[in-house]
Amino acid sequence: MKTLAQNILDLAKLKKVTYADIRVVRRQSEEIEVKNGKVEALTHDEDFGFGIRVLYQGAWGFACSSKVTKGEMGAVFARALKIAKASSKIKGKEIVFPSASRIVDQYKTPISIDPFSVAPEMKLGLLLKADEILRRNKKVKISEAFMGSYKTEKTFASTEGSHIEQEIIECGAGISATAIEGSEVQVRSYPNSFRGNFSTQGYEWVEKLALQDRAERIADEAAQLLSAKPCPSKTTTLILDSSQLALQIHESIGHPIELDRILGTEASYAGTSFLKPEMVGHFKYGSELINIVADATCPGGLGTFGYDDEGVKAQRVPILSNGILTNLLTSRETAHHLKKESNGTMRADGWNRIPLIRMTNVNLEPGAWTLDQMIADTEEGLFLTTNRSWSIDDKRINFQFGTEIGWEIKNGKLGEMVKNPTYTGITPKFWNSCDAIGNGDHWQLWGTPNCGKGEPGQVAHVGHGTAPARFRNVQVGVMKE
Repeated sequence: MKTLAQNILDLAKLKKVTYADIRVVRRQSEEIEVKNGKVEALTHDEDFGFGIRVLYQGAWGFACSSKVTKGEMGAVFARALKIAKASSKIKGKEIVFPSASRIVDQYKTPISIDPFSVAPEMKLGLLLKADEILRRNKKVKISEAFMGSYKTEKTFASTEGSHIEQEIIECGAGISATAIEGSEVQVRSYPNSFRGNFSTQGYEWVEKLALQDRAERIADEAAQLLSAKPCPSKTTTLILDSSQLALQIHESIGHPIELDRILGTEASYAGTSFLKPEMVGHFKYGSELINIVADATCPGGLGTFGYDDEGVKAQRVPILSNGILTNLLTSRETAHHLKKESNGTMRADGWNRIPLIRMTNVNLEPGAWTLDQMIADTEEGLFLTTNRSWSIDDKRINFQFGTEIGWEIKNGKLGEMVKNPTYTGITPKFWNSCDAIGNGDHWQLWGTPNCGKGEPGQVAHVGHGTAPARFRNVQVGVMKE
């Protein structure tokens, strides 16, 4: 593979292109689904191919193929160069792409148990047992269990002399119980909604999740929600658990800080952002308790890797420092807008897609509180957990979220359960209302394997680490006119 890649890069130099790179990617995935005691799916997929980017006279060209041969690579390079030449005649602004140092390296996800070495029968047994426990509660009419394993092998090489090989392994699993009584339907999930929680770890991560041990509680809560009182409509204090806060970070911080989005290149599909490059360094995004980092080096994070798809080394980058916007997610092409170098966030969804700026692990740093202290210090409010729904405008400023379950807080204690809880807010106002963050004992890393962006669409795997946090004067429930 190294020889094939080098042949193309030598050809690129002969053609006097400004820059070229090639990515060869092999991806394996195994997914297992169980529903109501039956196996719904057991799939094993694999794809293999390569993509070539060419920069010529200030414009990009890209082409790809699933036929990994010397002849095909030559033909694909020719197509990429042809596209770049055509694009250079109608380009708008000149692309600024600063040179980078040569890097030769390898990276592998550290794991204990290769998930692809574990027999499907063992995985099925775990899921079927958890599913069976869910259905012991007679009000649970739909029980589901899911497990996914993914392995991505990537080779990156460029005309700058870089040659980087990576092997990234991801695992995840989850269960959900749907309770039904008459027209009332309620769902509870573990460890998170939308198929569970995922990590760059081996099968040991699935074992740590202990699905069978949590199944009874999840089923009981789904059943209890059927008769729980509705979420009240009012302005109150809100405590979000770490799983819900992870999605809050994703939607109202992670996406707005993508510099390509800010510059308008995602406007037709994923939207824009209320942020501008000139706001970096002084905009008060949140309260002084808010410290956000984009950390692609965080062990176990779904946004953890060795190098991005432009050959930039994984980094830990401050984004919000004491509430002030200090940086954005950048690429080699966009970082000059901040007079900085790329912080390594360019990733592609496979060999047949161009790299885009994507979140890594956008984490909220721990605070000083325990969850019990936070609740005890709250006279009146709500504690909400596990996302059910979300909606946010295309500038990422007005949002509404729904969670699976909540509890009232009265006089510093958890009170009655509430169903169908929702809350709404405006991004900077919401983050500036934060006055307490959980400590490191409560901090947890969550994997989001379904972040969409780009045309054609790409799905990225990203992470968010956080502890529970408290927000004052938040509108909850259905707003009254």
